[in-house]
Amino acid sequence: MVISMKLGNAVGIIEVYGLVAAFAACDAGCKAANVTVEPFDKNKPVNPDGLPVPLLVLVKFRGSTDDVTAAVEAAEEAANKVSGVVTKHIITGMSEDAEKMLKLNAFDKN
Repeated sequence: MVISMKLGNAVGIIEVYGLVAAFAACDAGCKAANVTVEPFDKNKPVNPDGLPVPLLVLVKFRGSTDDVTAAVEAAEEAANKVSGVVTKHIITGMSEDAEKMLKLNAFDKN
C-alpha cells in the first residue's frame, strides 16, 4: 500500500454537541491559529435523550501541525463553555483514501 502525505498539512477534527458549540469552536480555532475550515459534518447519535444536545457536529481544521493543534485546543475550550466536546483528533498527514473520506458531508443529505 502506498500512502501519500502532504507535508505540513495536518487535519484537526473535533466533535461537539450541537451547532452552537460548533460555531463557537470554529470561531475560536480560526482566531487562535492560521487554519482553514472544512464544511461542518453531523452525526445523529443512537442515544440522543442522554446527551446535552441531540446532534453531534464535526469541525475540521487544516493547516500546519502546530496551527491545527492550537486551533483544536482553542476549539475545545470554547465548545466546553457551550455544551461540550465528544472527542478530538489530529492527523499529521492524510492518506489519499482518508482525504476522500474527509470530503463526505452528512449535512448534504436530507
